[in-house]
Amino acid sequence: MGIFSVPIQIVGPTGRTVEVEAIVDTGATRTLVPRTILVGLGVEPLEQISFQLADDRIQEYYVGEARVRIDGRERTTVVIFGPEGIESLLGATTLELFNLAVDPVRQRLLPVPGLLKPILDFRLPILD
Repeated sequence: MGIFSVPIQIVGPTGRTVEVEAIVDTGATRTLVPRTILVGLGVEPLEQISFQLADDRIQEYYVGEARVRIDGRERTTVVIFGPEGIESLLGATTLELFNLAVDPVRQRLLPVPGLLKPILDFRLPILD
């Protein structure tokens, strides 16, 4: 399986937008963007959260909320304020918000239906 990246746009609270190439990383919970980009867009850090890195170290990073645009569609997601010089990562929760799956062979994102499978034994009404 290969590593690939896709263009995404980060939209700040004022509507200002920056496009970045983000590595598609289903092993990353959140989307990571260099701190200077997020600060430059006016994204505010909300809190520090611990993350386990690939080498098993635990590191704290600030997180905030930003709008992310992929292929013209936009969602609000949690973003990590990454260190300078790091490549942006498109994480699993953002992919889920967009109902996107990863095709690692063709190195692309694919639309998938969302899941709505109730735990209880009842049927959800079909809405027109």
